[in-house]
Amino acid sequence: MRKTPAILSVLALSTLALAGCTVGGADAASCDRAAGADASLADLIQVTGEVDAVPSVDMYTPLEVPSDAYVDVEEGDGEVITSLDQAGVLDMTLFDGETGEQLIGTAYSGDTSGAAALSQWLQQFPGLESALQCASEGSRIVAALGADGVTEEARTGYGFSEDGTIVAVVDVRKVYPEAASGTLQYNDGFGLPSVVRDVDGRPGIVVPDTAAPDDLVVQTLIEGDGEELTIDDTPMVQYTGVLWDEKTVFDSSWENGSPVALTLDGGVIEGFSQGLVGQKVGSQVMIVIPSDLGYGDEGQGTIPGGATLVFVVDILGVEDAPAQ
Repeated sequence: MRKTPAILSVLALSTLALAGCTVGGADAASCDRAAGADASLADLIQVTGEVDAVPSVDMYTPLEVPSDAYVDVEEGDGEVITSLDQAGVLDMTLFDGETGEQLIGTAYSGDTSGAAALSQWLQQFPGLESALQCASEGSRIVAALGADGVTEEARTGYGFSEDGTIVAVVDVRKVYPEAASGTLQYNDGFGLPSVVRDVDGRPGIVVPDTAAPDDLVVQTLIEGDGEELTIDDTPMVQYTGVLWDEKTVFDSSWENGSPVALTLDGGVIEGFSQGLVGQKVGSQVMIVIPSDLGYGDEGQGTIPGGATLVFVVDILGVEDAPAQ
């Protein structure tokens, strides 16, 4: 799909099930945000300032917590984080719980491009897991991270105390949904691959024992209600790619760990771009790409020459242009 070498991966189909009439990822309504919050933090840590700017914090010091805790300062009304594998953008400022001193923070530039899996933040700050789960876009959260809430590598790298409490003020700038959501579409798919979905929306592709079509085939499997993509857009997507003849997965953002932003004008193979232009955000699309609109007779990486490719693409949103 992209013009870089594909990554070989394996997608198990044994646990996948057919979807119903309307589909989506994990249900945001099942999130119980209040269940994990600690209201007492609001009495110990006061945060002021606009949600889109560096916060000011006044806290009782020294502040020590026996375990990680959080409280919502502002609750947004945007997309809900139902899985930390969702892509998003955070701004965050860290404070020393011993002194109340501001330590480090992000740029607060207003730039929501460059979204990545929210789980990446847990590599340094595992204590943020409960603070982020079920939070919504537009929220401001205060999290008190105890000894185990910040990794030893992060404490050393940033010059934090060895085991002291770190206070994080987290602003949830952007959250993309986990998978396509919308209405299932009827397709006369005789002789074409069929698609099954796991409970989180992850697709599996079953290729029939028939000859591949000679021309580009595009089917909208789930129709969203968002804006239509143009050639100038950079959509955030989840995708799985399968080789028609081999019936094997050669690349999958689901397996690689994060949705990706793709430039339709020149950043992907021609058939992929043609298949997505005009599709609505929130949709899931199957694209069957003949080799002349894919990697041609030469192939690339694990993709052999002359290969017909099958992609199932969930269109999660459109990435904003980078801030100047």
